[in-house]
Amino acid sequence: MPQFAIRTPHQLPPLLQAFRKEAGLTQSEVALRLGVSQQTYSAMERNADKVGAARLLKLLNILGVELTLGTPTTTPTTDPSGHATLTDKPVW
Repeated sequence: MPQFAIRTPHQLPPLLQAFRKEAGLTQSEVALRLGVSQQTYSAMERNADKVGAARLLKLLNILGVELTLGTPTTTPTTDPSGHATLTDKPVW
């Protein structure tokens, strides 16, 4: 499975929807496994930035997705003279 770097909360909803569809699950099926209504799950999927960590981890488990944390890889930047340099500072 490909890996996705999540840097903003706005990236979560489309990814959660894609993972759910890839798993072949409807919102109702995921809601049942989470113990919530379909309407509540729909709101969670749309507003993933408001979901608590424990519930998000449970959801990812249901979808067959694991969460991996790490520091950003080095990213190319340019110095004042326009030459390419590498930095290990995160790009937020």
